[in-house]
Amino acid sequence: MAILIFLILHWYLSLFGQTFFLHRYSAHKMFTMNKFWEKFFYTFAWVSQGASYLNARAYAILHRMHHAYSDTEKDPHTPHFFKDAYQMMMHTRKIYNDVLNKRVVIEDKFDRNFPEYPVIDKIADSWYTRIGFGVAYFVFYVIFATHWWMFLFLPIHFLIGPIQGAIVNWAGHKYGYRNFNEGDKSRNTLFWDILLMGELFQNNHHHAGSKPNFAVKWYEFDPTYPIILFLDKIRVIKLVK
Repeated sequence: MAILIFLILHWYLSLFGQTFFLHRYSAHKMFTMNKFWEKFFYTFAWVSQGASYLNARAYAILHRMHHAYSDTEKDPHTPHFFKDAYQMMMHTRKIYNDVLNKRVVIEDKFDRNFPEYPVIDKIADSWYTRIGFGVAYFVFYVIFATHWWMFLFLPIHFLIGPIQGAIVNWAGHKYGYRNFNEGDKSRNTLFWDILLMGELFQNNHHHAGSKPNFAVKWYEFDPTYPIILFLDKIRVIKLVK
């Protein structure tokens, strides 16, 4: 039971850091927050992702490129030029590392207006830190796992951020239905996207990229949006009208 609880908590805490902070805030600026809360959620995204930490600047740039060049050869993570999700992930990883390490020239319209905390990044992106998180996951399993097969879940913890991103990018542009004809191949995979907290409403999101609620139809539900409304109500964030 402890392993299951840990896996679920890690999945959703990491996912919230990605969809709320990296995606809706860092990449799209759907809401604003003061420097205290920005640094808090920056740190939250790091700790919740742990061994698979994703840098906010690199994430924002890749995601903005994805919207601008959706499902074309210039899209950093479209599934339509690869035979499987693994190849797509490796392609995305290369572009991510090039952007992260500033080995490529980025258009100005992509490379601006995102949070940056170099001290946190230096610690979070260190291999010592990543390996430390990995060891912590392993020790937790050694203590609480009751069957050998539970250790098969460990790779999810090691790569939780990229795994979540790969599911969204692969399924969200291959499987499901479309509410809007956006000129790309984006799709809505689920009616109630509990699994990826709204991220699988890709067609809706590509239609209205700055809208914080990824659900559109009455039967769709984006579980991150009520959290955003609550944080806006208690003035942790301020929605951009």
